[in-house]
Amino acid sequence: MKIGIVTISDRASQGVYEDRGGPAILACLQEMLSCEWQPVSRLIPDEQPIIELNLKELCDQEACCLVVTTGGTGPSKRDVTPEATEAVCDKMMPGFGELMRQVSLRSVPTAILSRQTAGIRGKSLIINLPGKPAAIRECLLAVFPAVPYCVDLIEGPFLTTNETVVKAFRPKSA
Repeated sequence: MKIGIVTISDRASQGVYEDRGGPAILACLQEMLSCEWQPVSRLIPDEQPIIELNLKELCDQEACCLVVTTGGTGPSKRDVTPEATEAVCDKMMPGFGELMRQVSLRSVPTAILSRQTAGIRGKSLIINLPGKPAAIRECLLAVFPAVPYCVDLIEGPFLTTNETVVKAFRPKSA
């Protein structure tokens, strides 16, 4: 089973500074998931066509059941990750962004400026996270209880979690 990890940053993709977002996602997923999985990582600039291409490749060619992005969710002109995500998805899942902003607001009042979202492309769930490692962890822990069941519903593989970190919720009838 493959999981895509995409850092979207002009400066990190140019080597101006180190990518801290992708490694933060990887560390969180390694801690949260108890099943075997393989990361497929990308580090790309804030360019909507490039973001769309990479999301399509990870979902369609690599068959990632989950694609987690970091960066490009703010209000600046170069922040286009949510637009790229919406452009490639069949269905949007706004509850993910709503919960992430709600959780982030406990830490910083500027969380209302973040435009994280999530959507479904085929048998893949795409989740947009903010760019800061602490916010990545906070947001991923908040939404992850619903992720395995969402992946079940779109006919993806059966994800299991390390219940000492995060407990996946599946209805008893599932």
